[in-house]
Amino acid sequence: MLEFVSEDRMRQTGLGATLYDDGCYFSIWAPDAAEVVVHLYSKKEVKLGSFPLGQQKGGVWYGFIKGAKAGDCYALETRGTNDPNQGFYFKEGRYLVDPYAKLLTKPFNYDEDMYLNHSEEFIPKAVIVGNDDFNWEGVKKVFRDRADVILYEAHVRGMTKLKEEVPLNHRGTYLGMCHESVIEHLKRLGITTVQLMPVAASMSEPFLVKRGLKNYWGYNPVCFMAPNPDYACDPLNAINEFKTMVKTFHKNGIAVILDVVFNHTAEAGIDGPVLSYKGLDARSYYAYEPKQDRSLDYANYINATGCGNSFNADSMVSTRLIIDSLKYWLNEMRVDGFRFDLAVTICRESHAGSYYAFDSNCGFFKACFANEEIQHALMVAEPWDPGLGGYHLGGFPRGWSEQNDRYRDAVRKFWRGDRGLLGELATRILGSRDVFAKGQRSINASVNYITYHDGFTLEDLVSYNFKHNELNQDNNSDGTNENYSYNCGEEGVSRDPEVIKRRWQMKRNLMATLIISQGIPHFLGGDELSRTQLGNNNSYCQDNDLNYYHWNISQEQRYFLDYLCKLMRVLNTSRVLKEINLFDDFFYKFENDYIAKWRKSNGTLLSDADWHSTEINHFCLYVGDRNNKGERWCLIVNNEDKDLMFRLPSIFHDRYWSAVIDSSEVDGEPRRYSNESGLENMVAAHSVKIMRMETVQTSKLLTEEALDELADSNMLQKYTRGNTRFQY
Repeated sequence: MLEFVSEDRMRQTGLGATLYDDGCYFSIWAPDAAEVVVHLYSKKEVKLGSFPLGQQKGGVWYGFIKGAKAGDCYALETRGTNDPNQGFYFKEGRYLVDPYAKLLTKPFNYDEDMYLNHSEEFIPKAVIVGNDDFNWEGVKKVFRDRADVILYEAHVRGMTKLKEEVPLNHRGTYLGMCHESVIEHLKRLGITTVQLMPVAASMSEPFLVKRGLKNYWGYNPVCFMAPNPDYACDPLNAINEFKTMVKTFHKNGIAVILDVVFNHTAEAGIDGPVLSYKGLDARSYYAYEPKQDRSLDYANYINATGCGNSFNADSMVSTRLIIDSLKYWLNEMRVDGFRFDLAVTICRESHAGSYYAFDSNCGFFKACFANEEIQHALMVAEPWDPGLGGYHLGGFPRGWSEQNDRYRDAVRKFWRGDRGLLGELATRILGSRDVFAKGQRSINASVNYITYHDGFTLEDLVSYNFKHNELNQDNNSDGTNENYSYNCGEEGVSRDPEVIKRRWQMKRNLMATLIISQGIPHFLGGDELSRTQLGNNNSYCQDNDLNYYHWNISQEQRYFLDYLCKLMRVLNTSRVLKEINLFDDFFYKFENDYIAKWRKSNGTLLSDADWHSTEINHFCLYVGDRNNKGERWCLIVNNEDKDLMFRLPSIFHDRYWSAVIDSSEVDGEPRRYSNESGLENMVAAHSVKIMRMETVQTSKLLTEEALDELADSNMLQKYTRGNTRFQY
């Protein structure tokens, strides 16, 4: 028997629904509502009763429903003034979902008639969640150090929707995501961290629904803490299915971070649907343009996100919800970290002299730093939003990493053939220290990427000069116009052998550059399978095989997959390539430090003039441990129109340069210019070569004196003249 009890347990519970042995306590933030009602339902959404929360304290309505139990469901209703121009959306008969909902009975599927005329049936119900009895089997989190992170961006539905090894009912779900065939694929690639595109419950925009489309990406959230029921085999078991996925990844040494969207919600602007936040406290949860008298114009939402509204993290209740959400995902769901979509919006505050502007000392940063669980998580920012003054690459605190679009653009432009970019490329390869200053930020503050979900795939980057977004039904006006892409001679699918050859070469070059660059490498899932979106660079609304991963690949595509696996193995066996500790970088204080020198093919150092020359389009980055027993590498880029012979740095008599990766070969295995051929110092035109210093495996080695005698011989012409010490 259900019974409502006006009981104050506010200091013992957080906001939302808190289960006790004898019932459930509700705390709902709605400071301007005249009345808040909790509607209670069974698992099958049979109504059990309606309970007005009769008491309010400090903006929180509260009460205890005796007899409510785990598995029961609820919706909220707020009554009072309904005047959107004043920021009030309280309306009797309109049902809302709790912002603190952790489990939903069904996905948000927008239907205009249902929304307008059948609100109770339309709105998903929040499920009262009991005590956590999930068996983690002692499995711990994986993330420890940013130097070990190799990011793989994946979509839960798209990754396995077409994967035949995954049971049919698990495809496109959390359980499909952690299927053994997926795990095996990721481990073979050498991935250490999976970055999942949004998994929080979201809703497609009404205009997309009218077009017969769906927001596939999921960047339109409603509930920040509830896993999307669409990705669960059983929506009422979504939490356990999500935890199973995380546990399985962790068992296999793979960390999990979530792409989180705290910059806007699916409620859009003043004419958008009322689903949760608007109906509780629109004035606090959203940001508004000011009037001339500096009062807020509640009819005019700030749209710093391009999505109709901007979530206002400058209010205490919003910041609390964001921090509570992060803590929930970290502690209860045990993820390893987050990627923050349009992170600048979360950091916008108003102070004397500035209104809703990015603040590098904002309350959100302070709250994250002050919380131990969040402080130890992997935190990645998309350091911009489309609003006024929204670009802030390099503006985030120590301990954060940031998507580096300057890296993306420089690498794309260099390999498509733009000249005079050698200095820019070198700066990006060595961690973009012009953006992330030495001594202040880690070299892994830069998240380096060639492709991301919002843009061309790798295959399309080398196949299209122009976007082709007609399927989105916006007359090809959506998506960025400048992609710094190159179609290699023909737009779209080609049967020309020379065009196809150039495309494979360019893809291998782009990926090799990513691997030799300092910072966290980010891979777009599906690129390893040569996935194409047919030139669509904004496929957010395509829930179909345009976005799904196609696992049945050709022999040429298998060669490319093998090539990527070789690159990853090189990266995962090197400390130098993961996190270089340069002698003049006081952010680090390690036992050993490293030196990096840039050379031309003749062995001489690049001069200041060379960096901006349009005549020179190659270099050898000689990098390694000061300690002569440590690892050393020659990372060679040749974007000239001819093969080049490089004079390699001199080395000790018991060492030699071993060619380990050659991007001019279809699978990266050095053959034509290999140690076996005696031409390891040759580098093909428009290619990347990775060489590692190895120790001669023999008991009889040349002495230093004997080596000096051979200094002028043909045998040593491939090495730079000078002593055998590290040249710097």
